[in-house]
Amino acid sequence: MKMLDLLSMERKMKIRKILSQHRRDFTAIYECEHCEAEIEHYGYDDANFHQNVIPQMECKKCGKKAPSDYRALTTKHPEGFQV
Repeated sequence: MKMLDLLSMERKMKIRKILSQHRRDFTAIYECEHCEAEIEHYGYDDANFHQNVIPQMECKKCGKKAPSDYRALTTKHPEGFQV
């Protein structure tokens, strides 16, 4: 999949399950908190991704974003830790 396609995908998801991880890059199953639609997609295990990127993802099926009470996961490794 081309980077432009990845950036233009409309999605809003929470991480349901991490399938694989290499250093801070991971592949996970994301689940919409509203309609429970699922997709398999990439991610990056840092605070910015968990606190800012995931909550702004829009679900392709229902078009909704994370609710205001979204609670981000913590990173596997502390910020600044070189993996």
